[in-house]
Amino acid sequence: MNYTYQYPHPAVTTDIVIFSVRDNKLQVLLIKRGQEPFKGSWALPGGFVRIDESVDECAKRELQEEAGLEDVYLEQLYTFGAIDRDPRERVISVAYYTLTPSAHLTPAAGTDADEVQWFSVENLPELAFDHTEVLRVARDRLAAKMEYSTIGLQFMAEEFTLSQLQTVYEQATGKTLDKRNFRKWILSLDLIAETGKRFAAGAHRPAMLYRIKEPDRVEIIR
Repeated sequence: MNYTYQYPHPAVTTDIVIFSVRDNKLQVLLIKRGQEPFKGSWALPGGFVRIDESVDECAKRELQEEAGLEDVYLEQLYTFGAIDRDPRERVISVAYYTLTPSAHLTPAAGTDADEVQWFSVENLPELAFDHTEVLRVARDRLAAKMEYSTIGLQFMAEEFTLSQLQTVYEQATGKTLDKRNFRKWILSLDLIAETGKRFAAGAHRPAMLYRIKEPDRVEIIR
């Protein structure tokens, strides 16, 4: 039987923060909105939860529809529920975040976006809705996780140098790390191995390339 609720219902959306390290900078994927409100403004991928889907399903669908991305691991970040966060109606958003090598992604604007682009987190355009706050919370969570976990390895390509890995940790945490201590720590975990190949950049001495020994042992975001 049908039931009429006494109280009005807020709408529910999802927003997705995708981090990657590109050109030695921590970057985030944004879409240019193709419709009002905030048409033409940059925003995080996301959208309204349908009545017949879960919030997890919505996040994955919106990521595909707006950024052309599939099979991306997403972790729930936080629920944002400020009363005036959306000019259309009362909207509560469940935010997600992830980190991945950009080489694994081929973003493309979908049906609900005019453009999709990577931006440095240090040089962002003005964002729609409360997405500046969503992104701040996601970056704080990422930095905190990087302080005590190995999730930085998720950013890496199949082969990488220790300097490249250290850059990832420095970009994600916003801190300069001691080279010797960082290398001692990461090698002590026994998660990476030398490939026998070296990487030459400029006039510097070629650096040893490493690989992840057992990808399943690398901690995912949670």
